[in-house]
Order: sequence, then structure tokens, then C-alpha cells
Amino acid sequence: MKRSLYFIGLMLVAAAAQAAIQGKEVSYEADGTKLKGYVAYDDAVKGKRPGVLVVHEWWGLNDYARKRARMLAKQGYTALALDMYGNGKMAHHPDDAQKFSSEVSQNEGLAKARFEAALALLKQQKTVDADNIGAIGYCFGGSVVLNMARLGEPLKVVESFHGGLKTSHPAEPGVVKARIASFTGEADPFIPAEQVAAFRQEMEKAGVTPLVVTYPGAMHSFTSPEADKLGKEFNLPMAYNADADKDSWSKGMALMDEVFKAK
Repeated sequence: MKRSLYFIGLMLVAAAAQAAIQGKEVSYEADGTKLKGYVAYDDAVKGKRPGVLVVHEWWGLNDYARKRARMLAKQGYTALALDMYGNGKMAHHPDDAQKFSSEVSQNEGLAKARFEAALALLKQQKTVDADNIGAIGYCFGGSVVLNMARLGEPLKVVESFHGGLKTSHPAEPGVVKARIASFTGEADPFIPAEQVAAFRQEMEKAGVTPLVVTYPGAMHSFTSPEADKLGKEFNLPMAYNADADKDSWSKGMALMDEVFKAK
């Protein structure tokens, strides 16, 4: 009897080990440029599920974006951390980050092509319900996902975490298909209060009621534990804020669950 229970226990442990978050590096292309990404999903979840694109900070597709993809997988989604720079290129200095991000943000066609290439790849995943796709982004990535929503990409929900809110192409009535959320810090000099107010007004004029949350005392990159070190190293006004990080993720996931469960 004890021997049987022992083997049953081993089988249960083995099954639990196999049912875990799976992550894989992927390659794809947009207009002849090779792009790299990271797909994460929970293989214990049966059948197809909503997919979520994760757009990186201005540093490029790093471990932080992969971490967020895995966190989404734990929530029951399939996530693709995508590559907006090409070849998985990353910046290790703000000057390079500014250069790389500007090359994309100042070329709407390029940004749209690379985003749509990742969107197509995500929809092709066997674990993804292609009719239910969302997107989240951080800093530069937050601006990217908001702009994709403004362009009418077929997304159900878009969430920006400390992403810039200004745009040269304001949302127009009837174009935005996604539920929108923005999380910013009130102590973030890159996203002042007037920018938040203008964004809210822009969305409301377009017929969209956004979730706009600001955090007193929170600075830029408040969701990234690396922000303290990077802020000191490069003398940038950025810092991690654990409370704002936790609250923004909680509110973001609640909105996402609401959107996809209402399908």
C-alpha cells in the first residue's frame, strides 16, 4: 500500500512539473527585417485563450518584457513579448535608447508593420483565440500600444504603463476598438498632469472612456525594479514604486479579465 502511494505521489509531482509556464524564443519578419520575440503560456490551461502582446521599454526586448509575458501566462493568457527594434537589438545607454525608439516612433509605417507582424504571429499560436487579442506596453511600449489603438488595430484591450500620452494623430470617433487604460506617476516629469488631462480629453472626444490612473509620488518607470539603479547610473528621474507597481498590475489584470470574460 505504501509503495503504491509512493508511486502515485511521484506521478503527481511529475505531472505538476510538466504543467507549468512554458516560454520559447521565436523569430519572425516585417518588411525584410528579422525580429525576435518571446512567447509564454501555461500548458495546464486547456484549449485556446486570449493573447496579449507585450511591448518593451525603450531599452529593447529585455528580460523585463519576458518577465511580464510570463506573468500574463500565469493569469491564463498566451503572451508574446515582441521586438520593435529588429534582431532583438537592445540599448545599454539612454543615448542609444533614444535613438532606437525615435527611429520607430517617428516612422508610423515602420511601427505599424512591426506591430502587425507580431500580432499575426501571436494569432497563429495554437493556444491563442485569434479573435481575442490585447496589448500592454511599458514606457516607449506604452506609447506604441496606445498609438496602435488610435490607428484602429483589432485589439480588445490596450494598457499603457508609464507610457507617453502625446500623439501627432489623435484618436478619431469610431476608430478605437479597444478598452483603454493608462497608468502614470504624478512625479513623472516626462508625463506631466496637462498631458494626462489632454489624453483623457482626446479619448472622450473619440467616444472612448479610458481608465486613467495616476499615482502620487510615483516617478517614471515605477513598475521596473531596475529603475532605481538605472536612474542613479544615468541621472534620470526614474524610480521603482512597489505600491504603484502592484496596484497598476492588479487594475490592469482586472480590466483585462473583464474584457475577455465578456466576450
